[in-house]
Amino acid sequence: MHKDGEWFVIVNPNAGRRKGEKDWLEIARLMNEAGISFTNVFTEHPNHAVRLARKHIEAGFRKIIVVGGDGTLNEVVNGIYTQKRLPPAEITLAMIPVGTGNDWGRSFNIPLDYKGAIDVIARENTRLQDVGKVSYHSKDLQKQRHFINMAGLGFDAMVAKRTNKVKQEGKSGPFSYLISLFTSLISYKATYARVKVDGQELKAGVFTMSVAICRFNGGGMMQAPNAIPDDGLFDVTVITRVSRLLVIRSVKKLYDGSFLKLPQVKTFRGAKVEIESDQPMYLETDGESLGHTPMNFEVIPLGITVVAGN
Repeated sequence: MHKDGEWFVIVNPNAGRRKGEKDWLEIARLMNEAGISFTNVFTEHPNHAVRLARKHIEAGFRKIIVVGGDGTLNEVVNGIYTQKRLPPAEITLAMIPVGTGNDWGRSFNIPLDYKGAIDVIARENTRLQDVGKVSYHSKDLQKQRHFINMAGLGFDAMVAKRTNKVKQEGKSGPFSYLISLFTSLISYKATYARVKVDGQELKAGVFTMSVAICRFNGGGMMQAPNAIPDDGLFDVTVITRVSRLLVIRSVKKLYDGSFLKLPQVKTFRGAKVEIESDQPMYLETDGESLGHTPMNFEVIPLGITVVAGN
């Protein structure tokens, strides 16, 4: 039975090359020292966090801490959105980053050291942020997923898929995203697509694109430098056909957001995004690899309460 004000903590033991498991006792000690009352459970397989979040909200918890990476955070958001007990914005979500990318936390000033992240949770300074909802296809089935950071299509989704494969083999590190980026470049080709953002339309060969609520993905790349997490709109960035050489030369510009100035980059802002393509374009949300086009995105304004740093 849970007590009022108690946090439910979902720990991904595999996060950050098994740091979730190795560092858990230290994290728990720091939480106890900060006076945070909690119950914790370890995830045992992919998508387990979705079920854990749903089940424990239905059992009465209102506050959830994720000890893991952006993928675990994404699963918990999907648990919050598939439970029936409370409006999702009434659930408070906090994070102690243990992953390899930690992109969502960058937008909310969540420190990467455990003590710093726990101090933020103890202060419980909350704010509302938008949530994205995408319907996409997986084989012939239509499916749905919620996300709170960024969705990527095309080349970005291929890189995420390669990065996830490396993670599953237990070999990931700070450069795994960059290595996947360069190896994916060799085989990837642009896909002709029709993109509609609130009625504005673009028809072009698309190399990669992102539909963003927050600013960062890929371990600190600022792929949506102007995104505002609570403005009720997606920031959509489309990179049309580019040469491999230009991609290699522009990697640095992905980290500071200056790639937006390249002529191959088109940006839009809107609450609804529709994408169709001649060949299937694949999708990732918050780093989790999903299905393919056709797909539709919509914003849920101020759809979740999160604990943010200063």
